[in-house]
Amino acid sequence: MSTARHRAEDRLRHRAEEPAEDRLRVVVAAPLSEENCARVRELEPRIDLVVDHTLLPPMRWPADFAGDPSWRRTPAQQRSYEAAVDSADALYGIPDVAPAALARTVHANPRLRWVHTMAAGGGSQVRAARLGDDELDRVRFTTSAGVHGGPLAEFAVLGVLAGAKDLPRLARQQRHHEWSGRWTMRQVSEQTVLVLGLGGIGRAVAAKLHALGATVIGTSRRCTDGTAVAGVTGVAGVTTVVRPDRIVEVAPAVDAVVNTLPGTPATEHLLGTRFFDALRPGATVVSVGRGSVVDEAALLAALDSGRVGFAALDVFETEPLPGHSPLWDHERVLVSPHTAALDPAEDRLIAELFAANATRLLDGRELLNRVNTVEFY
Repeated sequence: MSTARHRAEDRLRHRAEEPAEDRLRVVVAAPLSEENCARVRELEPRIDLVVDHTLLPPMRWPADFAGDPSWRRTPAQQRSYEAAVDSADALYGIPDVAPAALARTVHANPRLRWVHTMAAGGGSQVRAARLGDDELDRVRFTTSAGVHGGPLAEFAVLGVLAGAKDLPRLARQQRHHEWSGRWTMRQVSEQTVLVLGLGGIGRAVAAKLHALGATVIGTSRRCTDGTAVAGVTGVAGVTTVVRPDRIVEVAPAVDAVVNTLPGTPATEHLLGTRFFDALRPGATVVSVGRGSVVDEAALLAALDSGRVGFAALDVFETEPLPGHSPLWDHERVLVSPHTAALDPAEDRLIAELFAANATRLLDGRELLNRVNTVEFY
């Protein structure tokens, strides 16, 4: 085991044994409504919540934590904002959702001990900050994983159903006013779906697909013997679990695959040429995790060959998706502009998760959704 991995495990053990505390000074570094500020204070009264809404960008839609890009702080406002985050024990949000701002804050604020990220995949932002080992020892990082599970699971079901019901063909024939002969559509209840990742999103996806009668295979790095049979997977609706490095072996039995994985070096292009070549012809691909998991060049080749019959994509390797990308115009691709996770309740749910973790921190208990600071997921 690497020295870095040993250090990360030592950090987790050490943090779990830390004593309880009396108060926690939390500075709100990302947009948070007064209603949700009140909710956090109600759920954990031991928080001293510091928020100045004039220093935070206006949101254009739910969970728009980066805010309106045309908004700017004055130099005086920027100094006030930095002075606030530099006084915090904990931060609600990465400052300006910017790794460089996070690095500046961690360097400048030796009392900072916890940062909650708004994204389910906030580990990638922590990695991009390039913090030193001593800083990763000092500061805990948590994510909003699980909050987005319901909306993303519904999008995943949409994608699997669209593939099974030949949505591209239906749209093409309607566009051309073509009344063809009838054909047999596929039934999700007779399909096997591979769900990559069994975190909060993957579990929600598996539950909804299982409710439709699908057979669900999941992936987990904790699977030591490669597979687990029905009844011992520990995840509702999942009949079999395989390690991510063995997905090519199960691909020939798969009718659809749903990516819910975070973006890490280990998951980059996990869905590539070898996997697509092994898939059952006409399979459906749905991606709601991180775009880096899917090799888009390999996916396009698989779409053109018919190995992949339909792809529903909410995330991409480069975002916004470049205008020259062939994915825009491919008739068997549904492009969603990274919007499937949005939910009017998302801001409230993140605030409630933060409050629950604040309670854990103050009580000396381990935090939910801790970022792994070796692989940053």
